[in-house]
Amino acid sequence: MNVIWRTLLTIFSARRRLRKGETIAPNGVSRIRVRTLPTDLDILMHMNNGRYLSLFDLGRWDLLIRTGLFDAMKDRGWYAVVAAETVTFRKSLELWQAFDIESRMIGHDDKSIFLEHRAVVDGEVYARVIVSSRMLRRTGGVVRHDELFAALGRPEGLPEIDPWVHDWATASALPSTKKPAPSVWA
Repeated sequence: MNVIWRTLLTIFSARRRLRKGETIAPNGVSRIRVRTLPTDLDILMHMNNGRYLSLFDLGRWDLLIRTGLFDAMKDRGWYAVVAAETVTFRKSLELWQAFDIESRMIGHDDKSIFLEHRAVVDGEVYARVIVSSRMLRRTGGVVRHDELFAALGRPEGLPEIDPWVHDWATASALPSTKKPAPSVWA
């Protein structure tokens, strides 16, 4: 339950920073400071591997709000969903340890927007996640990228995606929701 309070705090903080003029370019990096709480720990007394993904959502909220994308989405009846994500761990985060969540849009393909989130301590990456997300309409259907980028003022300078990200997105994709996806173990 504590993640909901952290989410609300992050949203309010991002809104306040936006009002103060602390915007982020669509190709910029969002940084927020968080701390490992007792409710984030697993039995080994370090950050639970599943908690990273929940906390990286905080970085995504800050990024969406401070780039202006959240308001554009709200005005148009759009919402984002995570289609796939992969996480790599390097070092453990310990109880009460402060760290930065860095978030950035790293590019797109014909279906997805790709983001990268990092857990960073004193400039050193402890964990990284790559996220494939899609923009959907509340009325149904997918938001085309030309519409999305027009809402952001056609951002220039999104970096080229590493080829392995495209390979990962293809290899990890499940069938579309319009096709069967039976659970059959080989």
